[in-house]
Amino acid sequence: MKKVEAIIKPFKLDDVREALAEIDITGMTVSEVKGFGRQKGHTELYRGAEYMVDFLPKVKLDIVIDDEMLDRCIDAIEGAAKTGKIGDGKIFVSDVERVIRIRTGEENEEAV
Repeated sequence: MKKVEAIIKPFKLDDVREALAEIDITGMTVSEVKGFGRQKGHTELYRGAEYMVDFLPKVKLDIVIDDEMLDRCIDAIEGAAKTGKIGDGKIFVSDVERVIRIRTGEENEEAV
């Protein structure tokens, strides 16, 4: 199994969720996060003073899937989240050793 972590622009969340639902991926955890990469934030004016906003709002999706779904999952996220502008986000993929559904005790693929 694989864990896919995607950091995307907040306004792209619905598009990504719909793209994943089209390939039968419905389970995910979504978190509001802040961060920056190459875009390095921006400056804003508040009450006449300029200040640096280093951390920009983003959305993080955590998805655990079977290995054979990985490429379709990545393609769906990329296609739906891409604007072509700086700050579109990143996708991280890692191995998952074990998953346990607390309610039933099911493990691994049955628990996802």
